[in-house]
This record gives sequence, structure tokens and C-alpha cells, in this order.
Amino acid sequence: MADTNLMSIPGQVDPVPVARDITPRADGRTDLLGLPRERIRDLFAEAGLDAKQAKLRAKQVFHWLYLRGVTDFDAMTDIAKTMRPWLAERFVIGRPDVVEAQHSTDGTRKWLLKTDDGHEFEMVFIPDADRGTLCVSSQVGCTLNCRFCHTGTMRLVRNLTPGEIVGQVMLARDALGEWPKGAMDDLGEESESAYTSDGRLLTNIVMMGMGEPLYNFDNVRDALRIVMDGDGLALSKRRITLSTSGVVPMMARCGEEIGVNLAVSLHAVTKDVRDEIVPINKKYGIEELLQACADYPGASNARRITFEYVMLKDKNDSDEDARELVRLLRQYDLPAKVNLIPFNPWGGAPYECSTPERIKRFSNIVFEGGISAPVRTPRGRDIDAACGQLKTTAEKKSRAQRDREAAEKAQTVEA
Repeated sequence: MADTNLMSIPGQVDPVPVARDITPRADGRTDLLGLPRERIRDLFAEAGLDAKQAKLRAKQVFHWLYLRGVTDFDAMTDIAKTMRPWLAERFVIGRPDVVEAQHSTDGTRKWLLKTDDGHEFEMVFIPDADRGTLCVSSQVGCTLNCRFCHTGTMRLVRNLTPGEIVGQVMLARDALGEWPKGAMDDLGEESESAYTSDGRLLTNIVMMGMGEPLYNFDNVRDALRIVMDGDGLALSKRRITLSTSGVVPMMARCGEEIGVNLAVSLHAVTKDVRDEIVPINKKYGIEELLQACADYPGASNARRITFEYVMLKDKNDSDEDARELVRLLRQYDLPAKVNLIPFNPWGGAPYECSTPERIKRFSNIVFEGGISAPVRTPRGRDIDAACGQLKTTAEKKSRAQRDREAAEKAQTVEA
């Protein structure tokens, strides 16, 4: 059983996050995953190292943690052997526990993960010919209650820490075998000639998993700074996209303090329809949202804002809706593209997907208005990994059922 309670958030209000950046561990050690150099240095100093030693060890550990993907202090060959047990006694470099891993027939991979305090969340990797995108969660559950989204039917449990967010990227690199392979010379320095990579399958990150990233702003910002750090995971901000349902007061800060690409879950062009399917619209309306997009720092024709638009039959998919979408984006002079998302069904969903013919007609009208409007190809539907389908498998399968499936899979492999 998880040992933290559900956050009792009724819906369209700003949730009060759990004020912590590290999840406590039962063994009393501190998990360094997700922490910047300065925080690691301070923790080492609090544990008894002098200032000079704390700074040096923090720099070394940061390198091994984020550039090399090492999880064992004994593997940190430029740290004195006598120091390694001291570190291992007080600290740990963790990963989210994998409860279940699933593979789709189209190559999509989904992981059900568990935090140190027993809560479960999901992440998804989507491979394409020219890129590999990791869909990262920012919260356990969600508080926005978007009616077309399966995650929205969950209650918000808590925010993920920076370590639990970065840990998803680290775990994906583990699974894909993408950590550099290098060597250390006799002086304990890396030999650049031997420092190579096996290639990069994971090229892009989208903060589009479970939760609303801007309702966990500080932890998402701190995690993405490590992902973008040239001495960390070193992924360009141009390859990271953060999706929001429209938390208007936090959008400018996102552009200023994180600087990644912005995606906005728009999904409707009239107040009545958006109030229904994206209820945060009752708090921050379409006009206010589009003005925040127009003011988003760094937005340009080279870095367009993506507007996500799920296609719901007879709800938001008419010719009039398409023309109004073009009018609104033109009115606010937005450097924009529109991603049309065929609705991905889930049990009990109140909507149906628009027909392929209707989606194509909608796309053509937007294109004719001078705005790119590609139709997103659904991925991972057979494992509930498609857009809007994420909801922790723990709520759908019992532990006994998962154990039975694991045993059956093992028997199949042995046979």
C-alpha cells in the first residue's frame, strides 16, 4: 500500500503540491537522482565532507550519474575506493521501480512505474524512423478532469519529484542501451578516443504523460534543467516539448525559466464545448489562453506553438469549427501548427472518434487557412499507450493478475 494519501482536489483549482524534492526511502538513504550539482554538494557537506571535498565529489558523482548512467558508486573509478563505501552507506542512485513493461505491435513501449512510497505512474516510448520520443509523466494522477482523457478520470495523488521525472529518462536510456561506452586512463581521466555512443534512439522528450506539468512547475523545471544540462543528459531544449491544458499564469514562467517548445491542449474553439471537454477553460478562457500563447517567450515561425486538437464525433469536428480555429489563430497572429488527434477510445469514454473522412476535411480547411494541420497517427492503442489513454495499470489489473501474466510469459519463453 502507498503510504501517502490522495490529494483531495475537487477539480479546477490550483492544487497545493507536496513540498519536497526527494521521496523518503525506507532505508534512510538519500536518492541523488534528479538533483543538481549544488544540491548534491550541499548534501555531501551536511553528511560530513569539508567544502572542498564536497564540491569535488559532487562534480564527480554528477558526471557518473547523468553522463554515464551509473547506479553503483563502486563503478565510479575516479573516486577513491575508500570513499565509495562512505557514499553507498548514506546515498543511493535510484531508478523508478518497473512494475510492468509492455510492447505494442507497432513498436511503442509502455512502462508502469512505482515510486519509493508506493505510487504508480506510466511513461511511453514511441519510436519512429527518424526519431524516438519519450512521453514523460509529471504527476501521479491528474486534477484537470478533461472528459476525453482516461488519465483525467484518476484522482490526483501527488506531484512527481525531479528525480522521479528525470528517472523516466534514465530508465529509458537503460532500456535502450544508450549510455556512452568509455574508458578511464591511468590518471583517472576519461579517454576521449574511447568515449563513444551506441547511437541515439531517444531523441525527443514530450511532457505529455500523466498530470499537468505546469501544476508541478518547480519540479518539472528542475528536472528539465538537468536533462538539458550540457554536463548532464545534454538534450537540446529544441527537442523538448511541454504540453499544458492552459494554466495561463505559469506559461510565461515556462518560457522564461525552462525555454522548451510549448504545446497547448486546445481541443475546442467555443466556450461551451471547451468548458465541457477541458474544464480548466472555466477558469482560463480561450481568449486569455491564446493571448498567453501570443506572449510566450521564444515563440517564432521557427519555434511554432503546437495546438493539440482531439477529434470528437459531432462535438468539435465541423467545418465551422475548423474555420473558427483558423480565425482565432490568425486573430492572435500566432506562429502555430495544429496536431489533429483521432480520439483514442477507452472503456466508459463518453465520446466517439470522428470519421477519417471528417478528420481529413477538417485538416484540409485548416491547411487552406495557411496553418499546418497534420493528423497524428495513433500509436500503442493495443497497450493503452496512445494519447489520452494513460491510466495506471494498477487500477486495471490486480497484482495476482500481473503475476499470472508474468508466469505465463516466462513459460512461453522457456518453451
